[in-house]
Amino acid sequence: MVEGVACRIEHTLLRADATEQDLERLCHEALEFGFYSVCIAPCHVPFVREFLDQRVDQRGGKTRVTTVCGFPLGTSETETKAREAELAVANGADEVDMVMRVDAALEGRWDIVEGDIRAVREAVLNAVLKVIIETCYLDRARKLRAVEAVVNAGADYVKTSTGFGPSGATVEDVALLKEAAGGRVKVKAAGGIRTHEDAVSMIQAGADLIGTSRVLI
Repeated sequence: MVEGVACRIEHTLLRADATEQDLERLCHEALEFGFYSVCIAPCHVPFVREFLDQRVDQRGGKTRVTTVCGFPLGTSETETKAREAELAVANGADEVDMVMRVDAALEGRWDIVEGDIRAVREAVLNAVLKVIIETCYLDRARKLRAVEAVVNAGADYVKTSTGFGPSGATVEDVALLKEAAGGRVKVKAAGGIRTHEDAVSMIQAGADLIGTSRVLI
């Protein structure tokens, strides 16, 4: 793997049928290639945290644990999202990727969008918070406004996609989000990133992190 790509990869396994054997394989691959983190469902955080705490990666460092909340639709009650994130961090998650209220964004109810994000932010003050805005449902103006909502609510990253929508990250969207963020938040690209070339293109467009379920070697 080209220098500088592996350390940006969040190695992802969010399938409903993921077993502990699958999770162990995911972690071994992350350790072998020096990936930034593994991204797994909240129910798997304790198992993965314990597994990784006993090991270091090929650089002698620790692999971070990322999980999700309100995933994949973002339609959970705000209190539910906040509590889900809080429990995940208490169980050992370092980072939380929450799904934005896409319906509220489409209707222009940005107070609801921001309040939803802010509640999760306040529940996990010591964790990295990424907000999935699901770009495939948004026009350009809403993508730009979503970035402002993420910034205003105090999150750390804007993320393109869940990978469960009609389409995932595009180079154009990553570049747009990066420009709109203006250094105030970082950008994570995810969804449909299947090759090393895809990852490089996203990084060149401005992605700070890459979420993928593929080992891009």
